[in-house]
Amino acid sequence: MVIITAGAGFYLGSLASGISPFQFELMKALLGIALVTAGSSALNQAMERGIDRLMPRTASRPMAQHRIGLAHGLIVGFLLVFGGSIYLAWATNPLTGMLTLLTAVGYVAIYTPLKRITPLNTFIGAFPGALPPLIGWTAARGIIEWPAVALFAILFVWQFPHFMAIGWMYRADYSNAGIRLAATQQPIHEAARSTAYQALFYALLMIPVSLWPTWLNVTGAPYAVAAVILDGFYLVATIRFLKILRNPEDPQNRVIARQLLKISVIYLPLLLAAMMLDAKGRLLF
Repeated sequence: MVIITAGAGFYLGSLASGISPFQFELMKALLGIALVTAGSSALNQAMERGIDRLMPRTASRPMAQHRIGLAHGLIVGFLLVFGGSIYLAWATNPLTGMLTLLTAVGYVAIYTPLKRITPLNTFIGAFPGALPPLIGWTAARGIIEWPAVALFAILFVWQFPHFMAIGWMYRADYSNAGIRLAATQQPIHEAARSTAYQALFYALLMIPVSLWPTWLNVTGAPYAVAAVILDGFYLVATIRFLKILRNPEDPQNRVIARQLLKISVIYLPLLLAAMMLDAKGRLLF
């Protein structure tokens, strides 16, 4: 998803610059972003190797199973993060390299430790999580502009229903591992209210935020229509997610959460595809 959203940002930024988005520069940018993303994941698994052993869905990870040692993981992670950032600064521009490095630092050094301290980790972690399309834009344009901020906002808001669904699906795992989320609050009825209402709030907010590119004249009316339709599906799935409020302990709630998760991972690529297909290639400031 990082590569998809970064690629969409590069595509739109390239059109705004009046150059073809299908060029070698795109591959160089995505390579650097992929390297830093992989390094961030390695460092995250190094930091959470103990927690990962406590959750069935992560227990088989190589560092949790001691198939890769701590030193090995740290060396690989740091080399990929710093090497990828330096490569991006050279292959694209210094701003892109710096933003990508800051994204890795925010994810590994801020978001990851906060997961065991405060439920606000989801909100804080959404900032580095939303940067890839903005980074893709700067790789093409070399500057931060309002359309790039709009792409950042779309990904920022999109994450919350997505993560609330994941949090509820794996509520027991996260609770056993001591990870603080809205879904792991006690009592369970309070956790359900916090999880469901946050998902609903951001699904509603997604409607105006998804239309921001049209207001900026990056896209036209066809994208706006497609965005509203996709927003409707996302909102309906989130409203259905409110069923967890009836009986938070019902095992069927996991199925409802999984449905929202599936809709979220379909929604975002389709929204970006509609944006790219209807991109005007000119900006209005």
